[in-house]
Amino acid sequence: MTIYRSTDDGPVPLDPAGAVPRRRTPWRTAPFNAFRGGLVGAAESVPGISGGTIALIVGLYDHLIDAASELLHALRALVTGVARREGAGPGLRALKAVDWPLLVPVLAGMGVVLVLSLKTIAPLLESHPVPMRALFFGMILISIAVPLRMMPDRFRVVDGVLLVVGAVAAFLLTGLPEAEIDRPPLWLVFIGAAIAINALVLPGVSGSFVLLAMGLYVPVQHAIDDRNFAFIGVFALGAMIGLGSFVKLLQWLLHHRRQVTMAVLAGLMIGSLRSLWPWQTESHALQGPSGQVLGPILLTVLGAALVITAMIWEARQQQKQAR
Repeated sequence: MTIYRSTDDGPVPLDPAGAVPRRRTPWRTAPFNAFRGGLVGAAESVPGISGGTIALIVGLYDHLIDAASELLHALRALVTGVARREGAGPGLRALKAVDWPLLVPVLAGMGVVLVLSLKTIAPLLESHPVPMRALFFGMILISIAVPLRMMPDRFRVVDGVLLVVGAVAAFLLTGLPEAEIDRPPLWLVFIGAAIAINALVLPGVSGSFVLLAMGLYVPVQHAIDDRNFAFIGVFALGAMIGLGSFVKLLQWLLHHRRQVTMAVLAGLMIGSLRSLWPWQTESHALQGPSGQVLGPILLTVLGAALVITAMIWEARQQQKQAR
C-alpha cells in the first residue's frame, strides 16, 4: 500500500520512516492564493457547484485539507493542554506550525467573494437559469478529468464501481426537492451549516444546494443582508464543528486511499451534473433541450474553455513557484 503526502510539487509517496516534509507556503504568494480562494468562494454561492471542485482545478485541494487538519490539531492541543493544566505551550507550538501563509489569504478571498457572489451570481442564476446553468455545466463537465488525473495508479475495476456509486449518490442528492422555511430555528441552522460545509471539501457536492434542500439558502442570504449576527454566529459555529469532524477523515483517505478516493470524487462530480443541466422545471425535473439551443451550447463550450484555461494557468503558476 502506497501512502501519499501533499507537497508543493503534488502528491508524493511517503518513506517508511515518516513523511516528506511539506514546505511552508511563502507569503509572497498571498495575492495568488487569495485569488484562488475567491474562485472557491464564488463556486460555493452557486447551487450545483462545489467549492471542492474549484479547489481541485486551481491546485488548492490537497494543501487546504492538510492546512485545515494542522489547524484543527493545533486547536485541539491548545484546548486539551489548558484543560489538563499542561499550559498552552504545545498548542501554541502547533499553531505556529500551521501553514498560515496559505490559509489566511485563501480564507480571506473565499469570504469576500462569497458575500459578493451571493449578491451577484445567485440573482443571475435566478433570472437567467438556462444560460447560467449551461455555462456551469461545461465547467464541471471538463473538471471531471482533474481527479482522474490525480490517481496515482492505473484505473481499475474497483475504481469504476466506486465512481458509479458516487455518481448515483450525487444524482439522487441533487434530485431532492427544495424546502422552504421562512424562519428556521437556530438548531436547524447549526445542523445545516455542519452538513453544508463538508461540501466545501467534497467535489461534486454543492454546499449551496444542501442549504436549498434544507430550506436555509434564502434565510442565509437574508441574515447576511440584515446583519443578523446571532444567525451568522450559529451558522459559523456549526460550520466549524462540521468541518472539524470530517476533514481528518478526508485527509486520511487522501494520504492512505488516494486511488479510490479520487474515483469517488470523480463520481460525485459526474452525478452533480444533474443539477446543472440547463433545461429543468422549477421543481428541478429534467427536460429535453428547447427554445434557443445554440446559445446554451456555446456557453457550455465557453465554460469548458474557461476551466481548461484555469488549469493551464495554475500549472504554470506552480512551475514558477517551484523555481
